[in-house]
Amino acid sequence: MQTLKMKSGAKLIVLQPSIHKQGAFVAAAASHRVWFLVFISFFTLAFSLTFLTTKDSSSATGGVSSAAIAFADQKSPLPKPIFNTLLHYATVNSSTSSRMTAAELATVASVIRRCNLNGSACNLLVFGLGHETLLWNSINQNGRTVFVGESAYFVSKLEEKNPEIEAYDVQFTTKVSEFHELLEYSKEQIKNECKPVQNLLFSDCKLAVNDLPNHIYDVPWDIIIVDGPLGFTPTAPGRMSAIFTAGVLARSKKGGSDQTHVFVHEFNREVEKVYGEQFLCRQNLVESIDSLGHFVVGKLKPNKFEFCPKSGNSPTSSSSSSPSSMVY
Repeated sequence: MQTLKMKSGAKLIVLQPSIHKQGAFVAAAASHRVWFLVFISFFTLAFSLTFLTTKDSSSATGGVSSAAIAFADQKSPLPKPIFNTLLHYATVNSSTSSRMTAAELATVASVIRRCNLNGSACNLLVFGLGHETLLWNSINQNGRTVFVGESAYFVSKLEEKNPEIEAYDVQFTTKVSEFHELLEYSKEQIKNECKPVQNLLFSDCKLAVNDLPNHIYDVPWDIIIVDGPLGFTPTAPGRMSAIFTAGVLARSKKGGSDQTHVFVHEFNREVEKVYGEQFLCRQNLVESIDSLGHFVVGKLKPNKFEFCPKSGNSPTSSSSSSPSSMVY
């Protein structure tokens, strides 16, 4: 510290830092710069490692960022029906009692696959809407799949959520409690309204499904699945009409292969078993998997009036899941 004397007698005091304090200040400033440089270096290193790790991870998983962008833009490589099907089965409650078993699903799926590998688009007709609806539509991606339901409401909801699906509603007039009477009636009308070869669009048979769009009756169906309508109670419509219609469509088939695969689900129930053997024939039962009956029905000439030959009524069913008698 220095004291300067002014002309007026006043004194001016000038403070000067000591050499030790100047050194401490310089050291502190240098220390801060070192720590700042260390922080910048660490941040740069961390950022570089993060970038490289993210890049490697993205490459290893096939490009997560690009997949996210594709999903956001709805440009997934999966066809939309397949995408919806996977989403459906990943979220739906699979405890439905009426759904098919794994063995039943594999049996139907293998025939659909063989049909599509045969060189032409596979025509699949399904009676009933249920747990497997989206699955059948997706598996038969290259062919034509048509669904027939008993409820206009459920058909409308199905098409609203899945506009690529073709489905129609039918007002079934039968009841499970009437299946004996309807069976006797069909035998009486086998040469008239309920004959095995006919155009169902113009049929007045009580068992015929005749209110579908006209073009449905002209399709040479390769596979028909009977998994509806409901048949658990006496007042339910039952599957009598669906089984009869499947038998007529197979025998009246124009074009395509000479045979039609017909699957009847819950074949262990009385109605399905009796009507299956009556209109699809025990001779045509190539296998029985769990509660699924698998028939292969051939075309029939118009002047024939028997669904099943009277001779050779021994069953030919097999418990094998891979029958050798498949057409495809």
